[in-house]
Amino acid sequence: MTTTADALQDAARSFLRDYHALREQVRRIIVGQDQVLDGVLTCLFVGGHCLLEGVPGLGKTLLVRTLAQAMTLDFSRIQFTPDLMPADILGTSMIAETADGRRVFEFRRGPIFTQVLLADEINRATPKTQSALLETMQEASVTIGGTTHRLQAPFFVLATQNPIEQEGTYPLPEAQLDRFFFKVLADYPTREELHTVLDRTTRGVHDEPVAVLAGPRILEMQRLVRDVIIAPHVQDFAVRLVLATQPQGATAGEAATRWLRYGAGPRGAQALVLAAKVKALLNERLNVSFDDLRSVALPALRHRVLLNFEAQAEGVDTDRVLRELLEKVPQTVK
Repeated sequence: MTTTADALQDAARSFLRDYHALREQVRRIIVGQDQVLDGVLTCLFVGGHCLLEGVPGLGKTLLVRTLAQAMTLDFSRIQFTPDLMPADILGTSMIAETADGRRVFEFRRGPIFTQVLLADEINRATPKTQSALLETMQEASVTIGGTTHRLQAPFFVLATQNPIEQEGTYPLPEAQLDRFFFKVLADYPTREELHTVLDRTTRGVHDEPVAVLAGPRILEMQRLVRDVIIAPHVQDFAVRLVLATQPQGATAGEAATRWLRYGAGPRGAQALVLAAKVKALLNERLNVSFDDLRSVALPALRHRVLLNFEAQAEGVDTDRVLRELLEKVPQTVK
């Protein structure tokens, strides 16, 4: 007789198999960037969204396009520019003529009505246009003219931005940043990886990923993540870590008090726990460990804390602050 525990173990093994099947299809095209890929896939399998930051030419757009090709999901790309308007993303109501000659308003859907959305160079659009994504990222819906239109699940937004070119850009507001589950940083390829990139792109070799996952299976995997157990004392570590980032709080860490203006909130704690559950499944466990939480703390929290003037003057970044907090916050308290 199959028990609930046995069924969960079988589901966990299937999760691991399908995760790696999707990962391998993307790696047929993308060279290196393993941490970036794992971060993007973590966001996908918890039902969150990902902000991918890196200089031009590192394959951010190619990664998203390849990921969409490896799944049987609808894909749209929006190139964000200063003249992009909210209606260009969401859609608009237009006057249409019916068969009997009457004129009625008809809603024409924008490119947001998809399942995998690439918001390319999102920080080039004005705050008004950036805010058009707020409802869709939180509620998976679009409200136009008092009518709410639901988006098809799963719905996944991956936005890219360039950290070095600031002219003609509009930094994302904190409310928008908080909607992203992870902020993942793309780095330059190594010497060996760059050789592989050249071998694949300068010799006429062309490969295409195979679609290995469909929408219903992705939704099943997202539900399984929430079935992973986290013990109360492990969850308390995640809570205390988030509270330690809040400089005005009673349990603020020394690094937060010195270098932060604002800390992470409830969404930061949710991201920590859900991402740690994915990490546990990838390590063939159905329970979250302290190390699982530590391994996902930077991408889950780096965009949810705000540096003060002193940190900016001293060249301190959010990752340094978070690493110091990780070292100082104890695993358990009496």
